Amino acid sequence: MATENADKAPKDPHPLLQGIENFGKGAIGVVSDIGGVTYLGIQVFRWAFKRPYRLQNMFSQLDFVGVGSIFIVALTGVFTGMVFAHQSSRAFELFDAESMVGPTVALTLTRELAPVFSALMVTMRAGSAMCTELGTMRVTEQVDALETMAVNPIQYLLVPRVLSGLIMVPVLTMLFNTTGMCGSYFVSVVAKGISAGTFLNRTQQWLDPIDLYEGLIKGAIFGLSVTLVCCYKGFNASGGAKGVGQATTEAMVASALSIFILDFFVGVMLH
Repeated sequence: MATENADKAPKDPHPLLQGIENFGKGAIGVVSDIGGVTYLGIQVFRWAFKRPYRLQNMFSQLDFVGVGSIFIVALTGVFTGMVFAHQSSRAFELFDAESMVGPTVALTLTRELAPVFSALMVTMRAGSAMCTELGTMRVTEQVDALETMAVNPIQYLLVPRVLSGLIMVPVLTMLFNTTGMCGSYFVSVVAKGISAGTFLNRTQQWLDPIDLYEGLIKGAIFGLSVTLVCCYKGFNASGGAKGVGQATTEAMVASALSIFILDFFVGVMLH
């Protein structure tokens, strides 16, 4: 009898089949999220040009995303420029080419590091807050209350947040460039003894405006991406406080991945 019951008990799936099943579920989830974020982006820009224009909400989000991130972005820029200048100078000393430290740091900051790091700082500081706030409003039925009062939640809640990311991340990227070059100047000229004239002339010689434009374009794309992802995750949160926490974690991971993936493809398209 015991042997018959054992034969009837469900068997654990083969590890290979279980792995394939988990991969399939993950792939379906990723495709579903990409579709959801894309649809939400279309809805946001559709409602962004319709009345009423809620300028107070817009300025509030610009202040929260942009002004509130100035200190952490500036501090990150200074130390990134200092670290990169220090490491670059050690490498260029081997070839007696210390004069190339300035342009190397400038090109790296403007094209890659400034937009990527600025977007990551905004994701961690403002994106997480956006997701948590929207998720809390969703699970406490405040979003439903807005709909009951004939207020479109996408226009009222999401449009100011997404547009603030689109506008302010490029501005923060320029701040990162400035503070990063200040940190690089301090390490190269003050600490390493490289001529200030050589540092500035070489940087001016190699740095083109197109390098700055590339960073600004990336910053705008990254700002749009991270705010859309964070708003999508928060706006669709469910399951109480645990669900809001899980949505915030997923938003942080998805936002960081989207920055690095978009950085590659945008860089390829611009060159």
